Amino acid sequence: MRPILMKGHERPLTFLKYNREGDLLFSCAKDHTPTVWFADDGERLGTYRGHNGAVWCCDVSRDSTRLVTGSADQSVKLWDVQTGTQLYTFNFNSPARSVDFSVGDKLVVITTDPFMGNPSTIQVKRIARDPADQTSDSVLTIKGPQGRINRAVWGPLNKTIISAGEDSIIRIWDAETGNLLKETDKESGHQKTISSLCMSADKSHFLTGSADKSAKLWDSRSLTLLKTYQMDRPVNAVAISPLLDHVVIGGGQEAVNVTMTDRRAGKFEAKFYHKILQDEIGGVKGHFGPINALAFNPDGRSFSSGGEDGYVRLHHFDPEYFSIRM
Repeated sequence: MRPILMKGHERPLTFLKYNREGDLLFSCAKDHTPTVWFADDGERLGTYRGHNGAVWCCDVSRDSTRLVTGSADQSVKLWDVQTGTQLYTFNFNSPARSVDFSVGDKLVVITTDPFMGNPSTIQVKRIARDPADQTSDSVLTIKGPQGRINRAVWGPLNKTIISAGEDSIIRIWDAETGNLLKETDKESGHQKTISSLCMSADKSHFLTGSADKSAKLWDSRSLTLLKTYQMDRPVNAVAISPLLDHVVIGGGQEAVNVTMTDRRAGKFEAKFYHKILQDEIGGVKGHFGPINALAFNPDGRSFSSGGEDGYVRLHHFDPEYFSIRM
């Protein structure tokens, strides 16, 4: 499995996202330009210029016409995927951390960081079909969780919003009223900051990764803890295979300590676990720093990882991968 090395960012990667067909890969980094690549051979197609801060997150609409990006410049931008033009900018009073399109692409959920006395918020914006009709009004604003909310995504059928972040608690909110429906308890939940959250393809369960060196699999309706995958390093990124019962988990020690260790000792590989048996299947090495982003192609036949080293590595699985027996 030879990786394709994609060099287009000058700063650490923050997020990776495939479109629904799996032919395009969008990458966000701490440099200010989200980039789109051919997911097959790693050719760079173009960049989306306009942010002037680190871009933390992105999402692409189901028909691959719209891209939404959230940035530390306190804005969320809506882009035309094909031409790279900015269609609209939502401005906030604090950095935008996470963005996620609803099923149907009519709504987007955005989280903003606590900043200058403003608390962290979860906001829902309506996306107009015609960019000329777009407004910046929030349909719903949720305040409450302490600390940064690192990720908020839509639950099954857009009925709920699932959020997780610095206070290590996962919460499920009613998407209509903004009421808190469920939250994890300290016993079964994570002990430290939750860095990442990944929905399964059918939205029936989701995976969270945390600085407490574990990843956990949850039922997205009942918030029951299903599985726990123990690691020997803080987890920065998680992804669920849409094809096989595999999860991939990436991380590494804090970026501050990287220079003091060998790249083998720094534990910068992406580890594969069996989703149900929780056994480690194998690892993919290569990054020279912690892995900050992971994504599976929707066909489950390739995956990509983005690191603190500024590279995106695209891996197409060998045929042997699909016949691994546990």
